[in-house]
Amino acid sequence: MNPNQPTRLHYAWIIVAVACLVVFASLGLARFGYGVVLPAMQADLGLNNAQAGLLASANFVGYLAMTLVGGMAATRFGPRYVISIGLALAGVSMIMTGLSSEFFFVALWRMLTGMGSGLSNVPVIGLLAAWFGSRRIGTATGLAVTGPSFALIGLGSLVPWTLEVFGDDGWRICWYAFGVTALLIGIAGFVLLTQRPEDKGLRPIAENPASIKNSADMKRHRPQWKTIYRSLTVWHLGLVYGGFGFSYMIYLTFFIKKLTAEAHYSDHAAGELFMLVGWCSLLCGVIFGTLSDVIGRNWALMITYLFHSTAFALFVLWPTDSGFTLSAIIFGLSAWSVPAIMAATCGELLGARLAPTALGFVTLFHSVGQVAGPYIAGVMADATGSFDSSFLLASAAALAAAIGAAFLRVKPLSDNDSQPRA
Repeated sequence: MNPNQPTRLHYAWIIVAVACLVVFASLGLARFGYGVVLPAMQADLGLNNAQAGLLASANFVGYLAMTLVGGMAATRFGPRYVISIGLALAGVSMIMTGLSSEFFFVALWRMLTGMGSGLSNVPVIGLLAAWFGSRRIGTATGLAVTGPSFALIGLGSLVPWTLEVFGDDGWRICWYAFGVTALLIGIAGFVLLTQRPEDKGLRPIAENPASIKNSADMKRHRPQWKTIYRSLTVWHLGLVYGGFGFSYMIYLTFFIKKLTAEAHYSDHAAGELFMLVGWCSLLCGVIFGTLSDVIGRNWALMITYLFHSTAFALFVLWPTDSGFTLSAIIFGLSAWSVPAIMAATCGELLGARLAPTALGFVTLFHSVGQVAGPYIAGVMADATGSFDSSFLLASAAALAAAIGAAFLRVKPLSDNDSQPRA
């Protein structure tokens, strides 16, 4: 077989499609699904806002625990197995969430769902660095992270309908459906994902020619973990990523709740606005990922964070239908750009072999932000009787991340570590 045969679809695009499905399940359903079912779930279980935020934080604690483990396990054992196990865990845990009625057990299953998400999401995005060179990795990761966009579109229309049809049990039915979907995608991932292009007789798309000469040497060397943990650039990148986790999860966790409880939206009207975020975000990862290939990772990150800061502030400063709609559009246009750019940056800094571990490391900061954000926002909402201060806090955090991104400098850490690795 000729690996450069132009008439055949390169298998790298199959990897991208499966990665999109994995992110759809591990983030779109397992994480963002919570924000859509939250009002019904909160009412049925009798939770206050702090408890609702704590459930979101429990999910992120699980994600935090597995992000670094998932990246290292994928590097050591291969991403296909780790991703499939992660989706199996997330799927079963979502089903069990729907079966639970006590706060402790709901929190436990939300945490285990987060663990499954961390085991699947980080490795599948890191896997793309093995299939694409630095000139195309931003585009590839941008396509992969559109998974949550499809989830928001589906959730915004189907969840309100399910809640209406099944009444008090509607939120439980939603979790069952989310879990079964994740299990099916896990099976598809196990069948279709391949760790290295060489396993298919291929080379990475847009591969750096120098990496072909060095690939045999790189396979003989053990991964240099210390390259990641000793790099100030990686730590800087992680801190910038933490701002994303903190800010956007406040926005998405309490998006529906803010609209229904304070702006007097119906479930269907709030769901339609949530769906608008999904539609607007369909191409955001591709646009900003590709933009980062052209203008640089740091400037693309800065622009993205400025979009986010504006969107979060509008929810408070312009509390009308027009303001809420504009906020949804602005956030949607840039929603998943940060993860796409982060994945591309890790591949550019450290090469394909260490990219999953590097992404796992910076995702630790992201996860800490996700743990803290919703809980702090929920406590603030209970204390003030409004989510206004919570959304302004999210806006300030995104603005701080934009400033941090402007000072980020991305270049390969060393000639050896910067090459794509099989």
